[in-house]
Amino acid sequence: MSTAAYPAADVDLFSDEALADPYPRFKALRDLGPAVHLTRHDLWFVCRYEQVRAALGDWRTFSSARGIGLNDDFNGAWDGALIHQDPPSQTQQRKLFTERLSPRALRSVAENIDRRAEELAAALVERGDFDAVTDLAQDLPIRVIMDLIGWPQKGRDELLDMAAGWFDSGGPAGARTSAAEPKVQALMAYLSEVVAKEDLVPGGFGWNVLEAHKRGEIPVEGATGLLAGYVVAAFDTTVSVISSGVWLFARHPEQWEVLVGEPALVPAAFNEIVRMESPIQVFSRVTTRDVDLGEGVVIPAGARVMHSYGSANRDERHYTDPDHFDIRRNPLDHLGFGFGNHACAGQGLAKLEAHAVFKALAARVERIELTGEPVRALNNITRGFSSVPVRVR
Repeated sequence: MSTAAYPAADVDLFSDEALADPYPRFKALRDLGPAVHLTRHDLWFVCRYEQVRAALGDWRTFSSARGIGLNDDFNGAWDGALIHQDPPSQTQQRKLFTERLSPRALRSVAENIDRRAEELAAALVERGDFDAVTDLAQDLPIRVIMDLIGWPQKGRDELLDMAAGWFDSGGPAGARTSAAEPKVQALMAYLSEVVAKEDLVPGGFGWNVLEAHKRGEIPVEGATGLLAGYVVAAFDTTVSVISSGVWLFARHPEQWEVLVGEPALVPAAFNEIVRMESPIQVFSRVTTRDVDLGEGVVIPAGARVMHSYGSANRDERHYTDPDHFDIRRNPLDHLGFGFGNHACAGQGLAKLEAHAVFKALAARVERIELTGEPVRALNNITRGFSSVPVRVR
């Protein structure tokens, strides 16, 4: 690492080792400055909380119009999708998300989510041993979200793998990114077929997208991109938060004891889980002008900038003892779901599902124990597990 003309580092944040445990590297980069030029990938890494939040709120300076991925193939393939737009076009398409995923709109499904979570928790507690990823965290997103979208039964099981591939394909050029391309091609083909055949249940979220496309409000690429947003964001983020939460509570039994004794802390615990293990670690944008971040750091116009939610949420300049898991912290200002005009539109649904799961477990479980070594699902963009074997008592 060097601080010659501006902070720069030859660190690879996308190696297996870095993805498995990124936080020591994030801290080293934060200590260099508010942003660091990653010479290996020619990226600017914005890593401190204050600067990440400010950048996410300034779409005129940090634009999504040239894509949020770290390679040209990804950005070209999803050109026209909601995530690759700035206002005003982004605002119009985003309404299709926010109208159906607002707290008011979700009230009608909250009772159903609670009921399903209660049934799932009861069944898993009776079993005693289960996998927090495949048996718990993946259950509600597949059943609830797919029903809300109005997705056909055929193909649901394959969507999880396709979704993970979508995020992976947004990384920098390399073996991991290349290996994800077949999954993304399969996802695009599948979504395009769904749009062409109108193979969705009328009345669901997805049907709204088809109707908007038929009215000429959004192009076919936009319709495909919106459906991908529902599927990809809803799956990976929710699955990651629930399974990461179980993992954290297994490692910190004293915090689980607090939650069992005070179940009203479930929302605060959810926020702390998202802060500690941000399901989306990084996204990128491109600067439209020179940006002076202070401390001698000036990001030039036209630079690809990677904003790290994972690093910002562990910034000791903003959070006291940020590597400590404390469910009483209740970090309402965490950046785990982004911020600004591209903040996660589905975070309300993720909260409903995760809250329901942890409330149902806290009412039945005194202790969560790991029964084996958890397996990380290494991904260029997201952070989560492929397996977390646990026993509940």
